[in-house]
Amino acid sequence: MSAANTETRVPVLEMRNISKTFASTKALTNVSLTVYPGEVHALMGENGAGKSTLMKVLSGAYVADPGGAVLVEGTPIVAGDPIKAKANGISVIYQELSLAPNLTVAQNMFLGAEPSRYGVVDKAAARARAEPILKQLGTTFGPAQLVATLSLGERQMVEIARALTTNAKIIVMDEPTTSLTSRETERLFEVIAGLKARGIAVIYISHRMEEIYALADRVSVLRDSAYVGTLEREQLSAERLVSMMVGRDLSTFYKKEHRTAPHVAKTVLSVTDIGDGRRVLGCSFDARAGEVLGIAGLVGSGRTELARLIFGADHKTTGTVSLEGKELAIGGPRDAMEAGIAYLTEDRKGLGLFLDMTINENINIGVIGKDAGPGGILNFAAARERAARAIKSLSIRTLSASINVGALSGGNQQKALIARLLETKPKVIIFDEPTRGVDVGAKSEIYRIIDELAQAGIAIVVISSDLPEIIGIADRVLVMREGRIAGEVLATPNQPISQEAIMAFSTGSASKVA
Repeated sequence: MSAANTETRVPVLEMRNISKTFASTKALTNVSLTVYPGEVHALMGENGAGKSTLMKVLSGAYVADPGGAVLVEGTPIVAGDPIKAKANGISVIYQELSLAPNLTVAQNMFLGAEPSRYGVVDKAAARARAEPILKQLGTTFGPAQLVATLSLGERQMVEIARALTTNAKIIVMDEPTTSLTSRETERLFEVIAGLKARGIAVIYISHRMEEIYALADRVSVLRDSAYVGTLEREQLSAERLVSMMVGRDLSTFYKKEHRTAPHVAKTVLSVTDIGDGRRVLGCSFDARAGEVLGIAGLVGSGRTELARLIFGADHKTTGTVSLEGKELAIGGPRDAMEAGIAYLTEDRKGLGLFLDMTINENINIGVIGKDAGPGGILNFAAARERAARAIKSLSIRTLSASINVGALSGGNQQKALIARLLETKPKVIIFDEPTRGVDVGAKSEIYRIIDELAQAGIAIVVISSDLPEIIGIADRVLVMREGRIAGEVLATPNQPISQEAIMAFSTGSASKVA
């Protein structure tokens, strides 16, 4: 959608000068947003920029401060009324899906607006009305199927189907692909294209640049609770988006101040012929003090599996792991941690953090026993001091260390997990997808942390599916393919690491060293 097209079309949505104050905190300041029928309008910004607050004003969950207005097809709508917002064609699909798993697809689609006959819910009518909507979306499940039996991607389709039962004109999708597989994501994109073709506007909130490039007709950016600007599709670039979101140039985004000829630094970690006979097949490499070693490769190439073998989370059938020249006997993760190897899992919520425990408890859980005094009595004062230091040094944004870590943003959760690893005083840290699911500001802070750790002489290994990230922070990159290390890409003063060289190894079309 070009600027010329938007000038001649009537907006389906106008949000004018929206402000929202909570006590003394200004969550939104005179934010305006214009959306047209049949467009995907991406809404971007760091966590805390105001995206969710703006959408809650749109949905009627919040009442904006006096002075603003929300118009649908030119008509002002009643503020603070979710039922009337839905009646005006506004539907919001939140990141945490709001389905009842013990009910059928049709029951979920019409929940709260069930068709009835003589005062009794008419289940047959609900199924009949649900059928054509599901057919439009191309689902493989029917209206009588229990939601509990569906995958996350299929449940996402039920949420969209529910929106279509209300004749939605505007559908808001908040981080819709967070828990989806690549195939489910592709299917969602196909559905979004179908919604566009029917003239439905989609407001798409995501931190993933590749999704924005694939879907968005226009992108609006919020920063510090205020509107920064809107870019047309042809204006999109990583440099412009990052600059708008964080207020600084992309050239300062990645940190490499640790670069001090890592090729002559001492070897800290040596991995020789390690494998499990299935997903990892005889991999060997060294990681040196003060360098950032990247590991890249296509999905399924064995990157995470390699890290888990080194850390002892999975059983290796061949090979050795040595630290500072001494071969280690690693029977499990505890052995690796005690030896000086730390591993940041790619699944911080499922395998890393204890979401229902406090920040203090999460940071201290691996080392609090070291504070025990006579009789095994724990020193909770020392634990609180340790957590306070970590919160300050890693810039974890929280009002208190006693808040549950699950209440933090993705970026701050990740920093809390890093803080726990650092308390074990590691010599090697393996970061597996360290910036997955975090906003662009938090990414920059995590890159700063990685750089500072490398400057301190720690050997850093970073596994990432984000090629610009790997290129931006790594001194050299190992590329995996089908369970083996296919090659190594080095940076030289005259030739930086290139995506083309990495992809050549990933696809098997390159020689051993690029």
